[in-house]
Amino acid sequence: MDNHMNYEAIIGLEVHAQMLTQSKMFCGCSTKFGAEPNTQTCEICLGMPGVLPVMNRKALEFTIRTGLATKCTISSYSRFARKNYFYPDLPKGYQVSQYDLPICEQGHVDIIVDGLKRRIGITRVHMEEDAGKNIHEDAGNFSFVDLNRAGVPLMEIVSEPDIRSPREAAEYMRKLRTILRYLGVCDGNMEQGSLRCDANVSIRPAGSDKLGVKVEMKNINSFRFVEKALEYEITRQIRLVEEGGTVVQETRLWDPSRGMTESMRSKEEAHDYRYFPEPDLVPILAGDDWIEEIKASLPELPDAKRERFISEHGLPEHDADLFISEAATADWLEEAIRAGGNPKAVSNWMMGELLRLLNEENKAMDECNLKPSQLAGMIKLIDNGTISGKIAKSVFEEMFRTGKDAETIVREQRLTQISDADAIEKAVDEIIARHPQEVERFRSGDDKLIGFFVGQVMK
Repeated sequence: MDNHMNYEAIIGLEVHAQMLTQSKMFCGCSTKFGAEPNTQTCEICLGMPGVLPVMNRKALEFTIRTGLATKCTISSYSRFARKNYFYPDLPKGYQVSQYDLPICEQGHVDIIVDGLKRRIGITRVHMEEDAGKNIHEDAGNFSFVDLNRAGVPLMEIVSEPDIRSPREAAEYMRKLRTILRYLGVCDGNMEQGSLRCDANVSIRPAGSDKLGVKVEMKNINSFRFVEKALEYEITRQIRLVEEGGTVVQETRLWDPSRGMTESMRSKEEAHDYRYFPEPDLVPILAGDDWIEEIKASLPELPDAKRERFISEHGLPEHDADLFISEAATADWLEEAIRAGGNPKAVSNWMMGELLRLLNEENKAMDECNLKPSQLAGMIKLIDNGTISGKIAKSVFEEMFRTGKDAETIVREQRLTQISDADAIEKAVDEIIARHPQEVERFRSGDDKLIGFFVGQVMK
């Protein structure tokens, strides 16, 4: 029996975004992905005694950009703290993060689910350094540690417990990724770990305002896994309560191969980490002038672009939602419209053909050979009757494959649509004269032959 309707899920997400800086948070080591293990390290990110870290100014700028884009209040005074815990991939024995005085607080992100807008509050956006990576080999009783990632700049974006379903959680993650990519502060590559998520989830009886016991889930690295992990955990907690058990506060690990969560450790409290102000780093004083300068440099963000696509270009909401999900796709659309393409026609060709072909070749929009102006040129050929919509499909594929203009392809392949009535009548007369038997059958009532005659004339 499904008892989900009797309970409400309370979900909050902690999203870790790796910033697109060239160097690490507190040293000059490279952040480039894929290097040989332990080749991008130095005394500072290895935590050698006596070294002094220096904060990466670009990481601070990126965090402020994100805070402004998510409507946060930017603190003029913030500071770093030490989060103390032991793990083999943490060479210093502590992580430098922000605790009591983060750089950004009290923002929000709006999402749309089933046509309804939901506002998800953001508690804080703060900076911290990443840990290294443990590598567990299949054979042997040992693991390796790669410290290339140790010290890489991260933003932690902590939501309020405002999310009410796994689908809302996945949509919130997608929206955050889109914003971060628009800002140019994170590439959002979940496969490489540059966007990761921990989820906190509890259940309570429907209609209650009392919070239940919270369980944290780790190792969620895709939108699909966000939904799957939350669906499993919500069902597990409901079943546990229905059977007379008690949900315990703990950290659980999502296992995608088995499609389930499993207990990892009892949940830590803040005091377990023994937070205290980082003594080797001075407090951060972000001046109002600099914050205003960063604010002025922000691009048009997804929500504003969506509204403009609907009001200015007359696009349906579904089309607008699709195009704003990636800045490169939105820019391509607008460039094609500026080149003279009818907005709805551009939208239809992009959704129906361009995105399909890109998907078939596993290419991103910025890898597309076809230029926006070329699509606009082809649409003009359709509008002025030079080519038919049917011919345009083959022209479009040829444009996509070769990068040639539509006019060139039409000329080379002699695809021009004949609109001269006299020329068409002459062709019809020739076909009728050439096929007397078929004409007789057609006159005797064999209507299916009309397709044969049309094909001959078109040929």
